[in-house]
Order: sequence, then C-alpha cells, then structure tokens
Amino acid sequence: MKEDAYVIGVDYGSDSVRSVIVNAGNGKELATSVFYYPRWQKGLYCQASENQFRQHPLDYVEGLEHTIKACIAKAGTEIASKIKAIAVDTTGSTPVAINQQGVPLALLPEFAENPNAMFVLWKDHTSVQEAAQINQHATQFSTNYLQYVGGIYSSEWFWAKLLHILRVDEQVRQACYSWVEHCDWVPFLLTGGNDAAAIKRSRCAAGHKALWAAEFGGLPPNEFFSSLDPLLQGFTERLFKDTYTSDVAAGNLCQEWAQRLGLSADVVVGVGAFDAHMGAVGGQIEPYHLSKVMGTSTCDILVAPNRDMEGKLVSGICGQVDGSVIPGMSGLEAGQSAFGDTYAWFKNLIAWPLHNLLSGSSLIDVQTAGALREEAEGKIIPELSRQAALLPLDEEAELAIDWFNGRRTPDANQLLEGTITGLNLGSDAPRVFRALAEATCFGARNIVERFRAEGVPVEGLIGIGGVAKKSPYIMQMMTDVLQMPIRIHQFEHTCALGAAMFAATVAGLYIKVEDAMEAMGGGFEIEYQPDANNAEFYNKRYQRYLKLGAFTEQMIVGADEFASSNG
Repeated sequence: MKEDAYVIGVDYGSDSVRSVIVNAGNGKELATSVFYYPRWQKGLYCQASENQFRQHPLDYVEGLEHTIKACIAKAGTEIASKIKAIAVDTTGSTPVAINQQGVPLALLPEFAENPNAMFVLWKDHTSVQEAAQINQHATQFSTNYLQYVGGIYSSEWFWAKLLHILRVDEQVRQACYSWVEHCDWVPFLLTGGNDAAAIKRSRCAAGHKALWAAEFGGLPPNEFFSSLDPLLQGFTERLFKDTYTSDVAAGNLCQEWAQRLGLSADVVVGVGAFDAHMGAVGGQIEPYHLSKVMGTSTCDILVAPNRDMEGKLVSGICGQVDGSVIPGMSGLEAGQSAFGDTYAWFKNLIAWPLHNLLSGSSLIDVQTAGALREEAEGKIIPELSRQAALLPLDEEAELAIDWFNGRRTPDANQLLEGTITGLNLGSDAPRVFRALAEATCFGARNIVERFRAEGVPVEGLIGIGGVAKKSPYIMQMMTDVLQMPIRIHQFEHTCALGAAMFAATVAGLYIKVEDAMEAMGGGFEIEYQPDANNAEFYNKRYQRYLKLGAFTEQMIVGADEFASSNG
C-alpha cells in the first residue's frame, strides 16, 4: 500500500452530489465538495401532490464535474497525478430511459424538458398501479420471482417505473431502447461508453430492484414481463444477464472525462452501487449489525454470511442479494420511505408564515426579511428537539404513524399515508414534533422486529447520515425505543467514504473491500446507550403505534377498495 495513493468517492443523494478525495492508506479526507442540483432546487419536473419526482441528468453531470474539480483544487493540483480510482454511489431505484448508445433521452434536444425522459427518483410513486399489477401477476407463475425482494414489489423500483413511463408517454416509449439505474449510468459515462448493451450492471441495483437472481439465471424470462404488458416485450434481451459486485472495475476514465477533470486516463472507475449499501461499508458494517443510513428516508442494511442464509427468505423487506454490499456475503435491505422528510415536512408546515407573509411585511425590507427567514428556519428543528426533550413522558400523548411517503418496510405499500392522533387544544409544535419523532423510531423498531421474527438476529446498530450526526434527541429516543446501543460513525460523508473504499479495492490497493474498511474506517465518534427506565414506557407506546397503524391501513385500503368497486 503506497502512502501517496488517493481515491475519489462520489455520493449522489436526493438533493445534491458530494465528492471526497481520500487517502487510500488511512481514510483521511483531503477535500470535499458538494453541489446542489439547480433544477431540483427550483422544483422543476416535480409534482409533489402527484408523487412525481424527476431529476434532469444535467444536474448529475454538472455536479460530477464541479465537485471533483473543486476537490482537486482544494487538495492541490499535485494530488491529481496520485489519484488511482473513482467509485460512485447513488440513490435508488432511480432509473432512466436511454437510447441504443446509452444516452439518457433527456440529454437529447427533443426530450430536454420532458420529465418522463429524466431520471425517476427513488421517491417517485407514480407507478403504484404498475407495482400492484406486478405483485398480482407474479402469483400466476410456478417460480416465485419476488422471493428475493421480500415477496412484495414496490412502486419505488425498476420495473414498475419502466412500465409506467412506457404507458404514459408514447414519444418516450418509441425512443426508449433500454432502462438503466443512475448508479450504472455514471460509471458508463465516465468510461466513455457508447453502447447500452455494454453497461456493466451493478449486482446491488439489479438484485434489489430489478429482480435479478443467480437462481433464475439472471432476470425473470421475457414471458413474465410480456404477459404482464406487451409494452415490455423484448426488454430483458436489451437489458442484461450478468451483474457485477462493486469491487470490479467498470473500466478506465475516458479521454474526454480525464481532460474535463484534470485526471489521468489511467484512473480506474468502479462498478457503482446504491448509496446505503456503500454507506454501510463506509460505516464499517459488521455481520448482524444493522447499518441505518438516516437522511430524507432510511435505508437499513444488514450483512450475513451466505451459509447462514441458505434456504432462508425474509418476507416484507426490500431484498436479500449475494454480494450487494460485501462480496461473498448476503446483503439484506429494509428502510423507511420518510424519515428526515417527515421532520422537513413539519418544519415547512409551521414555517408557512415565514415564506408567505414575511416578504410582504411593511416593517422590514426584503433583504432583512430574507435573512430573518433563513435564520428562523435554521433554528426550528434544533429548538423543537430541545423543547420536546423537556416534555414529561406521557402514555396518552399525541401519537403518529410515519407513513408520510408510504411504507417501504415491513411489507411495502406506497398508498399508505401518515397519521397524527390525540390532538387537542393543548397540542403545540413541540408535542406534535415529539409524536413524529416517536413514529420514525417506532418504524425503525418494526423493521428490527421483522428481521428477528424471520430468524435473522440484529445484534447492534450503526447510525450514519445527516440525522444520525445532527440530532442527539432523535438518536437517544431511537436507542430507548429499540433498547439497543447505537454507534455513530465518525466520518461525516460515510456513503462517499464507502465509495472511496471500493475505489481503493478496484485500484488493487487492497485485495478485498474488508481490508479497505479496516485501513480506511476510522471508527465511531459516539455511542448512545438505552435508558432502561424508559423501556416499559416505549413498549406501551409502541403497541399503540402498531394498533394505530393497523387501523390506518385498514381505513386506507378499505377506502381504495370501496372507490374501485364503485367505479
């Protein structure tokens, strides 16, 4: 291991992309840069009320170039010649329609403003109907093609999104040659790919979202999809059969991107993966320790030796895939569709006057109004947390369900909605915030209990991501609710660090990614311990949460069935 070897990890999140340059010998960060997607920041191509969330590929391309060049400038241009590899993680499932050359349709002039030609962000739920049809259709086959995704296909995933786009947009349908995940397209871009058939597909993305399994010999057969809808005829042939773990190289940096970034064409580019899976590696995941990437949503990742998972299928989770996190181990994924998004929704709700009234004030000028709004918004969540922590524990307090963006796990159902009960004239903002925080923690407990009920032990928790680092109040509540310690990883940009670890492995600096984890990890900065005095209180509140959730689900499902039966 040479001391002067450096690698780049690129982490695409929901709102921004972040790149880091890391010393491959010890994991120390030399430079980091973040780029907020400008089109996304303006709310372009999205309709939140319709659950439509699309992102333009130019946001991704511009962010990739900006952050890597900024990192090199910060670290010093002499570092550029010592960078050995780049690896990328992204949100998922976030796929896009491409032509035969592998170009996203939105990068073509005729599709530049068409949301259906853009990346369909993970949180886009416009394909709820298609997901339901896939679930019903799968029951007609002797082979259970949903067995490795917990038995339920989600509207957040690959095939449901493809079918929806093909159905609603004839122009895109005619131009769409294939369909590719964000984490697979960026390495293809960096390596100068020009043939969609040559895209190296990530084992992580393919197994967890696209129904790929070695046991099936690849994807389900064409008949499975064409008999669901003739629009899917032939797509399996134009997609992929083989998949690759992220310790495999996608290729070398092409001349165009080497020049754009100021790097050598000898730089190796690794096969991509989803952010939570690389984040688990960056957070130094251990077998049977649940890695919780806590941001806008949560992605919960657990790894287990393959021998322990033989013949074992966990129902109601997002997937279990050999090699999706660490090659040679089974990666199991679960999560919550809204976590930080729940707190952000409540912040925006109570900040409505700041956005809609302050700018029209006759008492202060526009510049002062803007500064005041920014200052107040930045204090809302920290002050709510402080005030909520002072409230006495009360079994009869306001209670909430955390399905504000549907339910990811256990048992995916994106039609479900959030609930807040027990409101009265004494219900103020801290009390409601406490109920929302409890709900997200109870949702986390529900996931842990599903793993255990299915025979998969959860021996510890590892917290990474923005909420884990910034909210001691929620972390302490979570450890009390779960009655398990939670270790918070010291590295701020853990997903990007995980990508850097894979980059170091792809470059040949380490034989396997576990070696990179050990050398580059850095350990944990804090460990929250559960308060045993609160265990009984949260046990009782959790049982109320389960009952309220069951009632909420019954009401929503019943209403949908009633609406369907009455035309």
